Amino acid sequence: MGMAEPSRRFVVYAAIGANLAIAATKFVAAAVTGSSAMLSEAIHSVVDTGNGILTLVGIRRSARPPDDLHPFGHGLELYFWTLLVAILIFGAGGGMSFYEGITHLRHSVSLGDPTWGFIVIAAAFVFEGISWTVAFRGFRKFQREKGILQAARESKDPPQFLVLFEDSAALAGLVIAAVGLFLSHRFRDPRFDGAASILIGLLLAAVAIFLARESRLLLVGERADPQIVRSIRETVESDPATVRAGKPLTMHLGPDGILVNLDVQFQRDLTAAELEKAIERLEEKIRRKHPQVQRIFLEARSLGGRSAEQPAPVRSSAPTA
Repeated sequence: MGMAEPSRRFVVYAAIGANLAIAATKFVAAAVTGSSAMLSEAIHSVVDTGNGILTLVGIRRSARPPDDLHPFGHGLELYFWTLLVAILIFGAGGGMSFYEGITHLRHSVSLGDPTWGFIVIAAAFVFEGISWTVAFRGFRKFQREKGILQAARESKDPPQFLVLFEDSAALAGLVIAAVGLFLSHRFRDPRFDGAASILIGLLLAAVAIFLARESRLLLVGERADPQIVRSIRETVESDPATVRAGKPLTMHLGPDGILVNLDVQFQRDLTAAELEKAIERLEEKIRRKHPQVQRIFLEARSLGGRSAEQPAPVRSSAPTA
């Protein structure tokens, strides 16, 4: 995870700091105004703070080196903690907001002076906007020419888009809360505020479902980017010692770690020493083009004049420290 880790941590720390300050002011505003939507937003900020802490735990634990029990490292831990974040957003964030909205619709309570509510919403929007800007700048380095949703789906590093999506949902939630608060006082009907709380809950649930889906795909073993897979095959087949290569079987072991399993047919007249050098050369070429490749398993065929149908022993390697 190396070089990306400091910036990844900075984005998460910025989000935690902003959410802590915003949650406190939202709770005060909810108490003063009696707004259900404002209370939902306060809960949302508390949940986002907890999510930031869980994300930091995932980053730290996934950076641990391989050991006897986990020979491929702990990179997949990051996806597990991201899944917990999605569950927390869905249950504590979306569920509580939805429940609060339903309760407010069934038992309407007159709202107090909305002035403090609007002041807090404006201040929270500024702080959330700063956090969103920090997250977006970090995400732009990865996004390039892709759309935000496409880039998030293709990303194998959840913290890259997790904070951005949370902050985007927070900004949208603030707009919904402001509209609900305004309509409730404009028409003297607190049900608008309850409806706003329900909309905030649905918004959080949608974000949670997206994060859970992406985490599930990565946890069960998602292949590397198709361009990387194609590049690895082309690199192998362009070597003079090879005849052909099968389709590489790849799996992400973490955001910056890829496992590659490849069946390679070599020239029939290679000696054992020449085959050994060819394999080492291929591994070096692959890692030079794709530094995120951590493990390579090559199944060599036609060793020392064997027929192409007779497989040679599997050759596997990992980068040296």
